[in-house]
Amino acid sequence: MTSSISAEPVVSPVATEAPRRAHPLRSLLMQRVPLGLVTIWVVTVIVFAATQLLPGNAARAVLGKNATPERLAALERQMGLDQSALSQYWNWVTGLLQGDLGTSLVNQQPLSTLIVPQIVNSAALVVTAGVVGTALGVVLGLVAAVRRDRLADHAMSATSLAVLALPEFVVAIFVTVLLSTNVFHWFPAVSALSPGQRPWDDIAMLVLPTVVLVIVIAPYVFRMMRAATIDALESEYVEMARLKGLSKRQVLLRHALPNAVAPTVQAIGLNLLYLAGGIVVVETVFNYPGIGQALYQAVLSKDIPTIQLLVTLLAAFYVVVNIVTDLLALMATPRKRMPR
Repeated sequence: MTSSISAEPVVSPVATEAPRRAHPLRSLLMQRVPLGLVTIWVVTVIVFAATQLLPGNAARAVLGKNATPERLAALERQMGLDQSALSQYWNWVTGLLQGDLGTSLVNQQPLSTLIVPQIVNSAALVVTAGVVGTALGVVLGLVAAVRRDRLADHAMSATSLAVLALPEFVVAIFVTVLLSTNVFHWFPAVSALSPGQRPWDDIAMLVLPTVVLVIVIAPYVFRMMRAATIDALESEYVEMARLKGLSKRQVLLRHALPNAVAPTVQAIGLNLLYLAGGIVVVETVFNYPGIGQALYQAVLSKDIPTIQLLVTLLAAFYVVVNIVTDLLALMATPRKRMPR
């Protein structure tokens, strides 16, 4: 008799394991950073093309209408305007990558000397307004959600809608009339800093622009925080926490608030992006020496290198804030931040 032994194939445990997915945070960075760099490059192309299409001649804007053709041609050669558009773009981009921010056509000074102080001024305004507006919107949103459908909730919701309908310059005029000119005389109506002066050297100069920006951005955070908190309070896990006997404060802070953070973070990021554009109007109204006013003056004087640099910096700020906001929103969502 012959006995046959049937051997089953041995399967390696390593082979049966499903391939592990990359960490969500790392995957997000690997996708968004290259896309962000491409976005900035596309912006540089669009900005350069748009400045090339501006009416008038940059050299003539510097020398004035009475410039002789000889002086005009000499300045064009000095500024590289006699080169092809492709060569001008290449020189500009490679200069940026090497740390050469360019030279202002109006002041004939390096932009690193002229723009950096204005960037600091705008950063102080954006950070102050962003922190105060975010804190105010989050607190009021929590209060409105807890007091849903009560008088306080209806009053805050109606007020936020009314403020959202107002442009920045209208809010600026109202704040100036109320706190500076007609009703109270607490703060200066113009926030013109002296050369070399910083906003923190005279806090009063920073108050009115900050108040305007806080009034403009706080309703967005308020409405998002209110909606996200109400949605969390109506969820099953919050109902289970209530059945376990937890207090209202514990339910709100330990269960509802953590799950309302992620969508609110997105609203906060959008507000920061809005501030980057909104400061142009506010700084112009209050004569505040930031990048908003610098961009406005550069457009008026056709200072092309300044326009190109400021718009590129704003685009880079948009890209960075978008990536950071998505990272924070992912980290604030427990079910999404862990690899599966």
